[in-house]
Amino acid sequence: MAARQIVPDVYSVGVIDWDRAVFDELMELSDGTSYNAYVVRGSEKTALIDTVDPAFEETYISNLVRAELTSVDYIVVNHAEQDHSGSLPLALELFPHAKVVTTEKGRDLCCSLHHVLPERFMVVGDGDTLSLGNKTLTFMSTPWVHWPETMMTYLEEDKILFSCDLFGAHIASSALYAEDSSRFWMEARQYYAEIMQPFRSKVREYTGRVRSLGPAMIAPSHGPIHRTPSGILDAYEGWSSDEVKNLVLIPYVSMHGSTREMVDRLVDLLIERGIEVRPYDLGRVGTGAIAYDLVDAATIIIGAPTMLFGPHPKAAHLAFITNLLKPKAKWIGVIGSYGWGGKTVEDLTGMLCKVDAEMLEPVYIKGKSDEETNIAIARLAAEIYKRHQDHSLV
Repeated sequence: MAARQIVPDVYSVGVIDWDRAVFDELMELSDGTSYNAYVVRGSEKTALIDTVDPAFEETYISNLVRAELTSVDYIVVNHAEQDHSGSLPLALELFPHAKVVTTEKGRDLCCSLHHVLPERFMVVGDGDTLSLGNKTLTFMSTPWVHWPETMMTYLEEDKILFSCDLFGAHIASSALYAEDSSRFWMEARQYYAEIMQPFRSKVREYTGRVRSLGPAMIAPSHGPIHRTPSGILDAYEGWSSDEVKNLVLIPYVSMHGSTREMVDRLVDLLIERGIEVRPYDLGRVGTGAIAYDLVDAATIIIGAPTMLFGPHPKAAHLAFITNLLKPKAKWIGVIGSYGWGGKTVEDLTGMLCKVDAEMLEPVYIKGKSDEETNIAIARLAAEIYKRHQDHSLV
């Protein structure tokens, strides 16, 4: 990515990772990503806002050269994770007099992750300001979106909020600014689902604070810049709210068909009752698609056979990820079958301890489903319908 001017004396100097397919060795990326960094040149001082993933150090330095950057006084680290701060050691070599500006926890993490000496840092707190001459940076502490040290940086005169991971998107695009397209909004929601969803209450708090700030632009650390911040703020307010949709997710795995029969029966009964339902075969669908729908699903039913003495590993993995993401679902249930024994329901329930949802009565059978199973599945469908109806979802 070439260095590009956003407004006079403010440049985007980040890089595009066109080919990245997996983030954190867990999240599948459908369209690469970017590592955004910025230059703010004041009349007296110059600041870098973040660095980039260390794999792209050369491109990053080339962009700084293209921005005609001859000296840097401050390197602002909004977030110490390596995709943001990984090129910090090299940047400090190039600009040996620069101070690293970050939170106290950000300093501690950068010292441990990159072995930067503590004396290179300038620690700032919420509301602190830094003058660059005719431009002023104000720092906003935003812990737990998504690490404990994260902050945002606001350029007062130009009303640009450098929001770090908040309001970002994993998308590789030559476009500097966000477009109102289905492609962008799908990637922005996927990003929220996998990264910000576990911190929903904090996201809601900081989104409100940003709304009251009234920025003219929001420049995140991944994805394009928002020239119309109201769009992403509206989306985040909806995603992080307590509102759920008339939607039931049924991620399942079936080894010999018994669990699949139960899922098919439940799907039909829910459709008959006017409830939107999405079954996901865990043998074919990754957790990313499910995370996308976890954002506002009212009910989650996990279909899992017993494998040896516990849940099938694919179902256990899904339960583990769901527990990490902490969706706002109101109800969770388990259905499936076993051969001779095991503790599948107990194990899955235990793995979902951080999801603040009511557990529905499980339907767990021995062997192949029969008429008694169909009656139990019908009872579960009726119970889901009643809960949705009582909450005015249907």
